[in-house]
Amino acid sequence: MSAAPRFNSVRFAEAKVDVERRSGGEIILRSPQTLRAYPHQMGVHLRRWALERPNSAFLLERNQKREWRTLSYQEVLAAVESLGQSLLQRNLNDRPIMVLSGNSIDLAILTLAANYVGVPVVPVSPSYSLMSHDFGKLRAIFEITRPALLYAKEGALYSRALKALPLTHEEIVFSEQRVDDIPSTSFRALLTATPTSAVDQAFNRVDPDCTAKILFTSGSTGAPKGVTITHRMLCCVQQSIAQCWQFIEDRPPVVLDWLPWSHAFGCNHNFNIVLRNGGTLYIDDGKPTPELIERTVRNLRELSPTLHFNAPRGFDMLLPYLESDLSLARRFFQDLDVLFYAGAVLPQSLWQRLEKLSAKVRGERVRMVTAWGATETTCSATIVHFTIEKAGVIGNPAPGVEIKLVPSSDKHELRVRGATVTPGYWKLPDLTKAAFDDEGFYKTGDAGKLDDPDDPAKGILFDGRVAEDFKLQSGTWVHSGRIRMGLIAACSPLVQDAVIVGHDRNDVGALLFLNPTTCNAVVDGEALKPDEVLEVLRIGIQEYNVANPANSMRIARAAILADPPSTDHGEITDKGYINQRAVVERRAALIDRLYASKPGPDIL
Repeated sequence: MSAAPRFNSVRFAEAKVDVERRSGGEIILRSPQTLRAYPHQMGVHLRRWALERPNSAFLLERNQKREWRTLSYQEVLAAVESLGQSLLQRNLNDRPIMVLSGNSIDLAILTLAANYVGVPVVPVSPSYSLMSHDFGKLRAIFEITRPALLYAKEGALYSRALKALPLTHEEIVFSEQRVDDIPSTSFRALLTATPTSAVDQAFNRVDPDCTAKILFTSGSTGAPKGVTITHRMLCCVQQSIAQCWQFIEDRPPVVLDWLPWSHAFGCNHNFNIVLRNGGTLYIDDGKPTPELIERTVRNLRELSPTLHFNAPRGFDMLLPYLESDLSLARRFFQDLDVLFYAGAVLPQSLWQRLEKLSAKVRGERVRMVTAWGATETTCSATIVHFTIEKAGVIGNPAPGVEIKLVPSSDKHELRVRGATVTPGYWKLPDLTKAAFDDEGFYKTGDAGKLDDPDDPAKGILFDGRVAEDFKLQSGTWVHSGRIRMGLIAACSPLVQDAVIVGHDRNDVGALLFLNPTTCNAVVDGEALKPDEVLEVLRIGIQEYNVANPANSMRIARAAILADPPSTDHGEITDKGYINQRAVVERRAALIDRLYASKPGPDIL
């Protein structure tokens, strides 16, 4: 048997971890690296690159003619300082700016300018404005944050949402599509102010422990709540990433990214990696959906990224295009340092396909890496900075971070302490108090264990959510995360996601969300018929059950969900992650039918 192709060469920090084992089964993990000095705010990096590489491209986006609009570091800094002056003239004080629309150059400038002069920003998921029927979440966020200024790129697109808010004297800013019956300011008007010494003074006055952003959690683990993100948190986490991924400073990163800036992955991690290291960010107008994935593919035909960040769903939708077009695959892989996935465990089948394809077009495997964290930990609390060959390993604690593994049933909950952890939830003192243990560790609700107890440096293995596990009627624990990943892999590529059910039942069941692209695929010139899809699923479930015969692991019955997960009901986040609890609550009637004594013909 021939040896696997080598991995590409990148500079990682050595994999080491300090371990403290306590009586009672608790384990404390720490990085032996000391977190080195970091600036008081991210604007320091913008100033640096505007001075050292003024004409280098920083931000690019498609304009209405589908051409790239490009701004250099020098141009972005000039816009930021002008807009910062406009914000200071408005005397916003501690009242934040609320953002309704998605990623754009204008939003980047607004966010950078606000933080530059010490004004907090509240980026809200666009789905709360565009896909909601009652605007309930949007109104709740407005009420708790009380913004002084609201921004949306397209006025007409967001007019219904704005009219649903109890507006009084708040200023509304649009970049385009101004609306007659909504008094507003043009974004361009904010860029006309001439910066004065007040901008420099405000920049220097920013306290690293003051609020930079209020990020509302996506709801994958409960109702959205505002997480306070400080300037220190943003700067600390970028320094910790640079110390683990030493290659990040070897050349300016080039990134094409769609991940939303209303969530920690897209803004605190991806955007700020580019900014901190003087890179170039192509704002992707595509997304991993059947309607928009081809925009991403078109963009990738025009550039070669050095880093690629994605959610598992994104890799799932991108891979068929790469596999069917080796020219595209070569361009995609040729300059990559790492492929990064996060937010959910990448199915091993996708992992293997990515490695195989990179080896085919490049002659070596591009390294797969990940990190783990939460909005409450800025983004990454653990980082993979060593070779891994399987999904699930989430790395070791980042410099400046402590991870505590606390026994919970037959798992260990992951808890986090460090400078990258939030001081709390915005105006929710009771929830803040409940979120931390008596040692100041944030209780994530995620479970993890050492991949190799005899060699802790091999990293932590993600072990699902503590709260998503349940017991069968027999009292046997069911680890839903493990079952979910195994089932998705066995039914790949037809099943996009699965929700595992069976609490207080005799056996385990599954609710299946199908992948519409692969289920409608053409095989040998003909589209798959519904009964053929069902047969493939039956075979996949049977194969999974053969490998997992225990009653707490095998799938006794399954149902296909006819409609996609609902954003309004909190079943899915912007990044495509499923809220298991919300699905179970909303689909209770289907679960009852799933467990009926005489299941219907739609039950597998």
